[in-house]
Amino acid sequence: MGFKPKLKEKRWDIKKELELIEQWEKEGIYRFNIDSPKPVFSIDTPPPYASGKPHIGFAYHYSAIDSIARYMRMKGYEVLFPMGIDRNGLPIEVQVEKKYNIRMFEYPREKFIELCKELLDEYEKDILNLCRRLGFSNNSLDPKEVYRTDSPEYRALTQATFIRIFKEGLIYEDYRPNNWCPRCRTTIADAEVEYSEEDTDFVYIRFPLEDGGHIVVATTRPELLAACRAILVHPDDDRYRDLHNKNVIVPIYERKVRIIPHREVDVNFGTGAMMLCSYGDQVDVRLFRELRLEPIVAINEDGVMTEAAGKYAGLPVREARRKIIEDLMANGYVEKIEKIKHRVPICWRCKTPIEFIPMSEFYLKQIDFLEDLKRIVEEIEFHPKKNKQLLIDWINSVKSDWPISRRRYYGTEIPIWYCENGHAVLPEPGKYYRPWAEDPPFEKCPYCGSKKFTPETRTFDTWMDSSISALYISGYMRDEKLFSRAFIVSLRPQGKEIVRTWLFYTLLRVYQLTGKPAFKHVWISGLVMDEKGRKMSKSLGNIIYPEPLIEKYGADALRFAGAAEARLGSDLMASEARIEAASRFIQKLYSIARFISAFPEPSKDEVELQPLDEWIIAEANKTLERVTELYEDFDFFAVNFIRNFAWYVFADHYIELVKGRAYGNVGNERQQKAAWWTLHYVLKIILKVLAPVTPFITDYIYRKLYGKTIHLEKFPEVEKYNAEMLKYTELIKETDARVWKLKKEHKLPLNAPIKRVRIPKELRIFELDMKTAYVAENIEYFDVEGDIEDKVEKIDIEI
Repeated sequence: MGFKPKLKEKRWDIKKELELIEQWEKEGIYRFNIDSPKPVFSIDTPPPYASGKPHIGFAYHYSAIDSIARYMRMKGYEVLFPMGIDRNGLPIEVQVEKKYNIRMFEYPREKFIELCKELLDEYEKDILNLCRRLGFSNNSLDPKEVYRTDSPEYRALTQATFIRIFKEGLIYEDYRPNNWCPRCRTTIADAEVEYSEEDTDFVYIRFPLEDGGHIVVATTRPELLAACRAILVHPDDDRYRDLHNKNVIVPIYERKVRIIPHREVDVNFGTGAMMLCSYGDQVDVRLFRELRLEPIVAINEDGVMTEAAGKYAGLPVREARRKIIEDLMANGYVEKIEKIKHRVPICWRCKTPIEFIPMSEFYLKQIDFLEDLKRIVEEIEFHPKKNKQLLIDWINSVKSDWPISRRRYYGTEIPIWYCENGHAVLPEPGKYYRPWAEDPPFEKCPYCGSKKFTPETRTFDTWMDSSISALYISGYMRDEKLFSRAFIVSLRPQGKEIVRTWLFYTLLRVYQLTGKPAFKHVWISGLVMDEKGRKMSKSLGNIIYPEPLIEKYGADALRFAGAAEARLGSDLMASEARIEAASRFIQKLYSIARFISAFPEPSKDEVELQPLDEWIIAEANKTLERVTELYEDFDFFAVNFIRNFAWYVFADHYIELVKGRAYGNVGNERQQKAAWWTLHYVLKIILKVLAPVTPFITDYIYRKLYGKTIHLEKFPEVEKYNAEMLKYTELIKETDARVWKLKKEHKLPLNAPIKRVRIPKELRIFELDMKTAYVAENIEYFDVEGDIEDKVEKIDIEI
């Protein structure tokens, strides 16, 4: 019998990936069928934000999510795996301002929105093209079928949910200090505040006492002297016990303020005396409320000093700080200045230091729901389990309600009109409303009959849109049949950096609207860093873009490298070297399959399994056990197990030992067919286990050898195997290595015949295959007590 491989090309050609993409799209194998009898597994795919060219972090992160979808499809689920694009909010506005060198508030609103849409369309193409090239199995990547968070349909749902909770009393408007970004000119939520370590002047200022003498107060914000309303000291601090409730004079401004004892003060920070101003931080905000102090607004919305700052009015904050320090020093108010590292709150988007500016905003109640959220968190399974603590820690840190209104243009509008008597009137839900651009959908105010209206001009915080993605993809308020099957959503996959925003806000909003947890499972990945463990950024010049690497090594190699790099939840390091190494395994897999493709696949009743076959079947199932355990946790680091097995056990040892029997050089027909059957049995396990991570090469091989796509096949289950055979693994590997090494030392090729080989007696059961593999006329067995090293040392050959 001649043996010709069905895989004719000697090497894997990554251009075949492109052919497979077209074939998958033509066949529609990933489309969602709502009428399928299979259970639904719904995935709230993170809609990537269209704000620039995606880098390798995107490729790794979304490839892992795609692997989950592919795995669950092979597990027998009907997988709802939509693709969306996040197109709302601040980032795109900032991008447009930079690109066109304009300021949003100085530009016509409608025209600015059009510029945002045009730029979003450009970025969106890059995202969808990369998703397609990476082989993602979303239900559709057709731009016509991808959902967008700025579409009328999506925004209508955001508004509809707002209208409902507004009527239920969960929304209120209040005038209070908020985190304010002077650059972006908008309120930002606590969850959007980041922190930067900066070198800062710690200024020790002498405040004259009204009765003579002085008290020294240390501060990093001397520009807020204009807004100082009190000095706080700890009631148990003996240094200041005699000063309680006495007055001091604020330097420069000559205003009297009281020294108030309060337990908020840290006696070990600075001098133990604290300047209370409106507002340096959230502590100041809280203490002003508690002590009922009248705030002084010293910094305006543009981040410059107000008239309350006196001669410093109109100066930017940093410039005002510099000049005030100069004046304090000139007038003898400065005791000393220290350089310290100071944690400065900054805007998550533009990195500008935030200020605390009082203004009127809409708030969504969240404080009232924190205990409920902690309860439903316990109903959700987290992957990895340890990352649940990230969410719990954030829930425990929330101290105020969520400001949801923003003074921006590109976002979902708040659907409210105000009558001339000040009543807020909301329309009926179901349509997308743009109050600033259209007349109200009603003729008169239902409260007073007024017919004159003023539109609300603010938009929602973008997380008001993003937080309903789980509801949108499952058909909430739009498709009852889909919602009944897809909700509670099976999985939320996301990065750990947005636990306090996207995950928290989604759980909050979905619970408020449905009374249920949004998800059954939450999967939280780590960050993708460069090979030195640094975050990727333009300033460092270390951003890795995936397209050139895909073109060079293929998408499978990139996907495999991302999966193999680290356990789920840990940060990963990306480099071309790792992807190149992965590509070598992809080629090895093809070579393994090509060898096996030369042999037909018999039925099991035609075969007589040999001990070597039973050994590799046991090893394959043991590996499958390990892989499945991690896959069930949605952790694809397990591909390392299958790579090690496929390359260093199956290929290097079983295939090398069984070749003679497979070619018919030894054994009877049933024993030969046993070799063929076992080769195909193990190859199918390897291919199916790798299919979720490396979908291209596995599908290509499976179609060629078995005539159908692998991606609709059932994921393999561990079969009963002879665990006793596992005890031979290390001895087989070490014996093979020793015999082949001895041949090389005698300058013999591995297929050169030898007269005799002496090996441990435990391997006698493998004689049929080993004798042929070693090309030995005779095999002798020895009995040596001790460990494997002792036994291997006694192995020898006679040429």
